Amino acid sequence: MNSRKLFHGLVNVRLLVFISVASNAGVFTAAAADICKYVDAEGRVTFSNVPVKNAKKLECIKSLAPAPPPKQKSKGPADFPKVDASAQKTRDEVRRKILSEELAAEQERLAQARLALEDGRQKPEVYEKQVTVTGTDGKPRVVTQTFRDVSKYEEKIRNLEAEVARHERNVEALNKEMEYLK
Repeated sequence: MNSRKLFHGLVNVRLLVFISVASNAGVFTAAAADICKYVDAEGRVTFSNVPVKNAKKLECIKSLAPAPPPKQKSKGPADFPKVDASAQKTRDEVRRKILSEELAAEQERLAQARLALEDGRQKPEVYEKQVTVTGTDGKPRVVTQTFRDVSKYEEKIRNLEAEVARHERNVEALNKEMEYLK
């Protein structure tokens, strides 16, 4: 037996096994006709549900059954605990109270963060340094000079702005959560 025929034979067996397994697994939906194996004059094998010109029909596989309809999603297990309306209402009221308290506390923290930012903007970062200078009389003397530390000031403002932004996001999230309860 030549290797080409052996190769085609193995391919044919694998394809038939695939079609059989796939049809049993429901991969294929409804098929209108049988799938047949055809061999042409050059020995090429073709599987088709439509007749192939100049090819000999060898065998056919029965029509595939239509795929079963998709299963409906279940809402949960049958033994899933159910909560009566009054218990749920009580839970919602407790949740609303907790969220209201959290919202009030977060709004207070936001107000404090905004005050700290405003205060930080008013107070630049400075440091003092003892410097020796020559006086008008030509004698050296030590004086204290004040310098601004711009990078430290900018870092302080960035941190305070980040703190304000964090509290603003928290307030926004709590307000959104409160809307879900209405």
